[in-house]
Amino acid sequence: MPASPPSADGPGRAALSRDLGDFLIELSIALHKHAMYPQGHPSLAPAAAGVTRRAALLLENRSTLSLGVARRQLVIEGIATDPKHPVLGELAERLHRHHLGALTFRKGVEPAEVADVLKTLAVDAERAGQPLGLGDPERLRAWPHVQLHSLTYERLELVGEGAPSEGARAAQLWVGLARAALALQPDDDQPMPTEPAVIAQAIDAHERGATAYDQVIVGYLLQIAEELKTAGTAEAMALRRRMSHLVRSLKPETLRRLVEMGGDFVQRRKFVLDAAAGMAVDAVLEILKAAADTSQRTISHSLVRLLSKLAAHADGGRSPEIREEADHALREQVQELLRGWTLSDPNPGAYSAALERMARAAPLFVAPPEGGYPAEPDRVVAMALEVEVVGPRTLPAVDRVVHEGRLPQLLDALAQLPWTSAAAARVWARIATAEVVGRVVATEPVDFKVLDRLVPRVGSAAAAPLLDALAAAESRGTRRGLLAQLAHMGAGIGSIVVARLEDPRWYVTRNMLALLDELPAVPPGFSPVRYTRHDDARVRWQAVKLQLKLPAERDAALATALKDREPRIMRLALGLLVALQACPEVLVPLLVSQAADRTLASDLRVLAIRALGGTSAPAALEALLRLTSAGRTLFGRERLPPKSPEVVVALAALATGWRRDPRAAARLTHAAASSDPEIRAAARTARALR
Repeated sequence: MPASPPSADGPGRAALSRDLGDFLIELSIALHKHAMYPQGHPSLAPAAAGVTRRAALLLENRSTLSLGVARRQLVIEGIATDPKHPVLGELAERLHRHHLGALTFRKGVEPAEVADVLKTLAVDAERAGQPLGLGDPERLRAWPHVQLHSLTYERLELVGEGAPSEGARAAQLWVGLARAALALQPDDDQPMPTEPAVIAQAIDAHERGATAYDQVIVGYLLQIAEELKTAGTAEAMALRRRMSHLVRSLKPETLRRLVEMGGDFVQRRKFVLDAAAGMAVDAVLEILKAAADTSQRTISHSLVRLLSKLAAHADGGRSPEIREEADHALREQVQELLRGWTLSDPNPGAYSAALERMARAAPLFVAPPEGGYPAEPDRVVAMALEVEVVGPRTLPAVDRVVHEGRLPQLLDALAQLPWTSAAAARVWARIATAEVVGRVVATEPVDFKVLDRLVPRVGSAAAAPLLDALAAAESRGTRRGLLAQLAHMGAGIGSIVVARLEDPRWYVTRNMLALLDELPAVPPGFSPVRYTRHDDARVRWQAVKLQLKLPAERDAALATALKDREPRIMRLALGLLVALQACPEVLVPLLVSQAADRTLASDLRVLAIRALGGTSAPAALEALLRLTSAGRTLFGRERLPPKSPEVVVALAALATGWRRDPRAAARLTHAAASSDPEIRAAARTARALR
């Protein structure tokens, strides 16, 4: 994919490396062939082999290779492809119709896997009746070295009841972004949070370097910026407000990381231009600064202050005319800046420090529209901090500022002062209390940015109001945020949490167990065993999950979970046994029973069989032999059962642990002669268990 020629507007588009470009072209052509030709056509195997070969070359120096998916673009290693490229545009559209946000290839990828992935993707989403991203999540993880990541638009009702049909696209984008950011599990039956602050916190908390996750998020940001260029419906305007709140809530380093992932200089400039055309002005300013940092295009400090002032007036001007004029001026300045954005650092150092404290995001003494005076408490506090004198009226004024909901602005002002400021220390002592924490968590949505700054100052006294709020929280996002705040307080609050387990409300017990699970260590002598017998399955699941982390109680927890008839609890224990590849012999009878129990879901039986592959107990061998036998023919020859996931996994378990056993060896020899390639592969290798 050659680079575009330079233009008068700035440098040309950065090109993908030849290897990456060839890989994407090969992938697109191979997928097109699988969509066009029937299975068994002689062109399909070479096409899959070509993709595998190029992927293997790229993975020589990488552990994974991920590409993100937008509507007409792919994002790979920080570069977005040209949306007008016919071959890659078609590939992006096909993947997008399947509601896929990213693809990941890992070292060791083989032609058979690639061929199966291409066969799966080649089925048109509309003809199949359901896009892959909206189907069974296990299907997206069906291959050892290739994974598809969903990009779903479910639960639109959470965005708002009665949204107009022309705003459905905006609703889809926001809900999809929320689900991707929170990385919700398929079996999670809790309401999905869509609050911008919660989504921002989830993106901030995600580990750096998770390329597939970042590329899914970037794909949404590119599409939202494009969508907002023509925002006109009420739902689109609501999306603009949510995006503004989200961008403000993201940490600067997170926003820079996402903008950097979003493409080369030309792509970033287009992203900023789209944002300037449709997003709220404060979001435009934050994205502009992030794009400047990632593109080494420094903006003058004075210009940043000017744009900040315009943003403040556009958001809170005294009249509609002032707000409209400031909004138009800021967008015009951003567009003008991007036309010739090549200047190196223009900031003189002599006056930067002197001007820094003069530039505030919002003017302090702007008169309200009714012509009265500014809020007196704010004036008193500002003057006290400025002159470093706390008078008799200062602390009551601080109380009023907090009571009237302007604590975030007060914290911003305190953050500008040096740590040696005596006035700031007096104000901090006034607001860093359990009472103020209780006031913050009593307001929905909870402002977690305020809690991040306030709770460390309050210390262990903040535990009580946070626990009270956690007990009453109905929003899943609020619970996640409160659990994170409490977990950061350390194991010292463990005894307080244990005392609250006696609450008769099941969800309070569940929340307290979840918090104990997040703490570095449980209180000495505490055991969750009594809660593994609770009437509510959600409490039992959380109790078993906690008990599995206690080495002395792990075997008992596994036995309890395997005997529980709740699928989610059984899946928790079976998944751990499979991951450990070791099974205590006392649990083998339970696994044998589950492997043969046809009333269980197929995935649970498969997990039980895989767990049997991690033990050398004779009972496990007998169970695996029964699962792979359908009796004998009239001539006495052994018969294999019809192919199923259970049979394939059982054969692979025999190949892994009992290849030297005569009966297992005979069974494997018979399976290796099967006409089914998957049966043959399972009999010859242990790949199915990995």
